[in-house]
Amino acid sequence: MADQTAPAPSAPAPPAALVAAPGYQVRRLYQAYLAAWVRSVDPVLTGPQFAVLTAVDAGPGRDQRSLASAVALDTSTMADVARRLETRGLIVRKTAADDGRRKLLYLTEEGERSLHEANLRARALDERLLEPFDAEQREQLMTSLAALAGHWEGLTEAL
Repeated sequence: MADQTAPAPSAPAPPAALVAAPGYQVRRLYQAYLAAWVRSVDPVLTGPQFAVLTAVDAGPGRDQRSLASAVALDTSTMADVARRLETRGLIVRKTAADDGRRKLLYLTEEGERSLHEANLRARALDERLLEPFDAEQREQLMTSLAALAGHWEGLTEAL
């Protein structure tokens, strides 16, 4: 008796209007990046958490609000990310002596170790993601992405 199961239908192609929309392509890139991050870098440490650890490492003792701006997070998201990192023992939040509302962030030894290990895997992922491009193309791509991000951030502030 022949197998009577029908082959699974292939996913329909996205509509041309979506393909032509920059936001759709950015979302596709981001979704693919998140999937690659979970598989290659860390299934628990999120991109925003990694960004916060990186910023704290670059500026230990800076306040939570200024670090939020540096890593493109709103202050409420930053507070949540910092609490999660503190709960995991990766950072310490200390109250500023001159202002009890300000929280100053520092990496713990475990935070330094986790950041170092994740950073090695993240840089290897970056290499794989950008391997179709030579060094000059990579530089142009990163310049273009940074310019586009800055432009879009400016638009959201103007709206």
